Amino acid sequence: MGTIRGLLKMYGITLGSQALFATKVKEKIKGLSKEVKVSIESLLSTLASIEKSIDVLDKEMVILSKGDEDCQRLMTIPGVGVVTAMTYKAALDTPERFEDSSSVGAYFGITPRQYASGEVNRHGSISKMGAKECRTLLYEAAHALLTRVKKESKLKKWGLKLMKKKGWKKAIVAVARKLAVIMHRMLVDKTEFRFS
Repeated sequence: MGTIRGLLKMYGITLGSQALFATKVKEKIKGLSKEVKVSIESLLSTLASIEKSIDVLDKEMVILSKGDEDCQRLMTIPGVGVVTAMTYKAALDTPERFEDSSSVGAYFGITPRQYASGEVNRHGSISKMGAKECRTLLYEAAHALLTRVKKESKLKKWGLKLMKKKGWKKAIVAVARKLAVIMHRMLVDKTEFRFS
C-alpha cells in the first residue's frame, strides 16, 4: 500500500482511509497515462494476492491454536491473541528450562541494561536482546490491555498506576515484562489467567 500511495503522490493524488483501497485507486488513476495505469494496477493485483495469502495463513493459525492447549491458555489473558500466544510459545520453546519466571523478561530483552563499576550502579534502557518479534507482540498486548480491554484486572490497575507515576512508554514496557513472566508461569503451572 505504501508503494502505491507513494507513486500516486508523484501525480498529486492522495488517498484517505484504507477502506476500499483498490476501488479508490482505480478511480483516481483514470486520467493518468496507460503505462502508469498498468504499473499501478499490477501492484494492486500483487497486493490483493498478498492479502489473500495472509487471510489463508490467519485461518490456519486459528485452526492450529484451537488444537493447542497452551495457546488457548495464554489467550485467556486480555489483549493476547492467536499470533501473540503462538509467537510467545515458539520463542520460549520449553518453559521448564527457566528455573525462575522472572528471568523470562531478560530472555526477551525487556529488562533494563545495567552498568556497574566500583561505586557506580546505573540502569539504562531495556537491553532488546532476544526475539524482537515476540518483544514487539508483548508490547502490543500490553498496550491493548491498558487501552482497549474494558474488564478490570490487577495487572491493568498496576499498569495504569505506573503510567501516572512513570509515563506511558515505561508503563507499556513494564506491563510487557510482567506479561512475559505471567505467561511463563501459566505455561509451567498449566493455569489460566487470573483477573484478581
